[in-house]
Order: sequence, then structure tokens, then C-alpha cells
Amino acid sequence: MPDYQGTTVAAMGKGDPNKPRGKMSSYAYFVQTCREEHKKKHPDSSVNFAEFSKKCSERWRTMSAKEKSKFEDMAKGDKARYEREMKNYIPPKGEKKKKKDPNAPKRPPSAFFLFCSEHRPKIKSDHPGLSIGDTAKKLGEMWSEQTAKDKLPFEQKAAKLKEKYEKDIAAYRAKGKSEAGKKGPGRPAGSKKKAEAEEEEEEEEEEEEEEEEEDEEDEE
Repeated sequence: MPDYQGTTVAAMGKGDPNKPRGKMSSYAYFVQTCREEHKKKHPDSSVNFAEFSKKCSERWRTMSAKEKSKFEDMAKGDKARYEREMKNYIPPKGEKKKKKDPNAPKRPPSAFFLFCSEHRPKIKSDHPGLSIGDTAKKLGEMWSEQTAKDKLPFEQKAAKLKEKYEKDIAAYRAKGKSEAGKKGPGRPAGSKKKAEAEEEEEEEEEEEEEEEEEDEEDEE
């Protein structure tokens, strides 16, 4: 199986290895077929990602609805598989998410996340059919090619946002402790720190999921 099928899951960070693989789009199946064809014709040559994705995008745009229907049927089948597996999927104990407080400060984006937000629209414009996983891979390649000077504006902005977040979250938690004090004794110090760490991890996962959902909507 081509390794990029799980690119989205891998790119999105942590996760349960037993969780069903994310569903693939019709274009992702098309790219998979193109890669398999390329490997058969050129087994010893490496693939230039930018050039390959551009050719796939151009080829996809010129295909008829009938030609695309094969891949659309594959995507529908995979979506049904994903939904079926998710119904039977039981998250690991303790993974059930608490309801997030809408008033809680939002976790700040990283320098790379800011870079992605700025460059993703252009990639989608140049390669409208590119899958979520391949878009993430392309952004990762672009970021690694940036010089320290090019990365600096994003890192400075991320640092300022992080500083603001730390102040906001400290005030938010202080307010929460104050309100909890009125209700009665709170949790032991150790469990409070654990809860805070869990909250931060949940926020990261929720933002990753939101990012993935936005990309899926754009792709459709």
C-alpha cells in the first residue's frame, strides 16, 4: 500500500494506532494509481514531488466525468468503509474528550502553522485537486527549504502569540481556581497539573482535527 495513504494521520501528529485509517478522496486514489504506474515504468528513479503533483493535477483537470467516475466510486467505497469502522471503533480508556470551554484562550499556532496558513491557498490554487496529505507534505518540503531569515518573521509572530496565550491562559486558570474555591476543595496539585497537560493536548488535537476538516471541505 502506498505510504501516503496514511500521510494525513501521520502529519496530524499523535493518535491511536488502532483508529481506522482516514478516508481517501477520489483524487487521492487517482494520484495513487499514477504513482503505481510511475513505479512500474521507472522502478529505480525517484519522484520529484512538485513536478509529479503538477502533472497529476493537470491530467485530472482534463479527465472526463466518466474517467473520474472510477476513482469517485473507490472514494465512496472507502468512505463507507471508514464510517463502518468508526462505528465499531472504541477509543482507548480515558481518551473521551471533555466538553471544551468556548471561553478558554485558543492555543497559539506554531511558526510552521502560520507559514502553512499563508502558503496553503497558493498551493490549492496551483494544484486544485491535491489531497490533504500531499498538501501537508508539500508544505513541509517548502518549510524545510526556507532559510533561517525566511523563517524568522513566522517565528517572531509565533513567539508573540505564545507570550499572549501564556498570559491569557494563566488568567483563565486563575479565574477557574477562584470559582472552584467557592464551590469547595479542588483536586490535589499533582492532578491539577495532569489535568492542565491533558487540556493542552486536547486543544492541540482539536485544532489538528479542525485543520483536517477545513482541508477536506476545500478538497470537496
